[in-house]
Order: sequence, then C-alpha cells, then structure tokens
Amino acid sequence: MFRAGHAHAGVLVILALIAQLLIDYAELDPTLAWIIRMGFPLAAILVSGGFFASAIGQNRTKPNGYISILYAGALLLAASLIILGVALIRSK
Repeated sequence: MFRAGHAHAGVLVILALIAQLLIDYAELDPTLAWIIRMGFPLAAILVSGGFFASAIGQNRTKPNGYISILYAGALLLAASLIILGVALIRSK
C-alpha cells in the first residue's frame, strides 16, 4: 500500500499540473474553473492518502475502513476529468 501511495501521488500530481494548463483553454465559468482547479490536486491527496491510511496497523494484510478515502479521491478525479474533457470539447 505504501508503494502504491507514492506511485499514485507522483502520477496524479503530474496530471494535476497538466490539467491546470488545460483549464486555462477551457471556457469555464470562473467558479467552476476554480472548483476543477482544486479538484485535481485534492484527488491526488485523497487517493494517495487513502492508500497510506488503509495500511495503518500492525501486521495488516487487508486494507481497513479508511480505503473509502481512496474511493472518494477516485470519484473526485473522475468528475474533474469528465467536466474538463467536456469543457475542452465545447470550447472554441
């Protein structure tokens, strides 16, 4: 879980940086653009944090209940990607 947490953090932070540039090209409402700008880095934090939190404990062989943090981050990432993708397709 710790290896996965570090790997996902690195990849998702790079995705968040690229998304910041793409948000500038999408014609979004400023409030929605701000929400999407915050959604990508927050998703990176939640996904990697979910991996780390679910591995807490001695001799753990299965994730604990904190794995739900990972799922929340994955949903946030998916929503942010879909909104950004649709906005980029609709932009001129």
